[in-house]
Amino acid sequence: MPYISNTERDRQLILAEIGAKSFDDLIAAVPDKLRLKEPLKLDEPLSELEISNKIKAKTCQNICAGSANSFLGAGVYDHFIPAAVDTIVSRPEFFTAYTPYQAEISQGTLQFIYEYQTMICELTGMEIANASMYDAASAVAEAILMAVRKNRLTKAILPATLHPEYVKVIKSYTEGVGIELLIAPAKEGKLDIQALEAMLDETIGSVVLQTPNFYGNLEDAKAIDAIVHANPKCLLIACVDPISLAILTPPADYHADIVVGEGQALGNNMFLGGPLFGFFATRLDMARQMPGRIVGGTLDKEGKRAYALTLQAREQHIRRDKATSNICSNQSLCTLAAVVYMSLMGRAGLKEVAIQSTQKAHYAAQQLSALPGFELVFPQAVFFKEFVISTPLPAARIINRMLPRNIYPGLDMAPFGMPNALMIAITEKKSKAEIDALVKAMQEVVK
Repeated sequence: MPYISNTERDRQLILAEIGAKSFDDLIAAVPDKLRLKEPLKLDEPLSELEISNKIKAKTCQNICAGSANSFLGAGVYDHFIPAAVDTIVSRPEFFTAYTPYQAEISQGTLQFIYEYQTMICELTGMEIANASMYDAASAVAEAILMAVRKNRLTKAILPATLHPEYVKVIKSYTEGVGIELLIAPAKEGKLDIQALEAMLDETIGSVVLQTPNFYGNLEDAKAIDAIVHANPKCLLIACVDPISLAILTPPADYHADIVVGEGQALGNNMFLGGPLFGFFATRLDMARQMPGRIVGGTLDKEGKRAYALTLQAREQHIRRDKATSNICSNQSLCTLAAVVYMSLMGRAGLKEVAIQSTQKAHYAAQQLSALPGFELVFPQAVFFKEFVISTPLPAARIINRMLPRNIYPGLDMAPFGMPNALMIAITEKKSKAEIDALVKAMQEVVK
């Protein structure tokens, strides 16, 4: 966004128009204790050329996933994106679109949202999907709120294997609204099913299941389904990787009531961690409890195909006490990229991405765990494209030694209680040579 400066003369003219003699008069209503006592410590003003060069110098400090051999994941993944995705998404009619408030003149936007919803339903096996959420974390949180609206039970169980950052967002969403969060313990990198069963009673309204979970491991979804739905009022919320659904059992098959997840892997770049988009799907009988908006297809008076915002259950459109959420937008541009990506890849392409990611991840795990001092932290668990491996040195030290080799070996697990462990993500983009380079470098830096 361009910076448009106001000169001192401009400021005086504005104050005169407002009827204030000075800026202090303008802010007279602000208590003195809240005002700055001295000017902000800002750099000297720069020209447009100077500030542009300064910003470029800072951006050049970023390490791009395309220029480094990166094995970072933890919820944001470096999958291959066909060039056609960015070409189509950057078209002016798509790139400038925001929220289709005037639905009757937004048929193109509404159509791709409708197609996106349809594709999410096909991936998950669910009956209806909304136009998207901000990200997976907000989608899980909104799913818990939706479960409370459905069954009026205010206790929710989160697995200890749920992404820790999702947990933080969930706590923010549920704080102060009377929802009690319980944490089901983990066992060998997965949800402890026996502990979950002991925690469940008639007061539990929902159980969250992430599979693959934060550590990359696959949970026993069918066993968890049987336990959760022993209480007919309790809802199962599944948080899933959309790429994994090309080869794994869809959530509908293990009777998930609400399905959410992070959609970034579907045609969106890593973007330094954002923007992202969350998908949200459920059964048809719970459509009116969904947050956000739903686009529907119909026929106009001439019998032609038309699209409309079928449901907008938010406080800007209906009575506040009836609104399901105050989420005010969907991630349209990101979901458009997902639509284009899934259309280009097709069922066979998505399956190939999932298979290659899985095979290469298991090859990397096998090669790394054969090195002295390295071993899988959860050797009994089945993983998809991400795994945690213990290291003979603190992971932070290994990362610092690998960066000069232009390799980012994975996520340091120290903040999550594992100082000598790395979480490594492998996608279809990684060649055997790149994985072998990681293994060789790892062997050398720990000597």
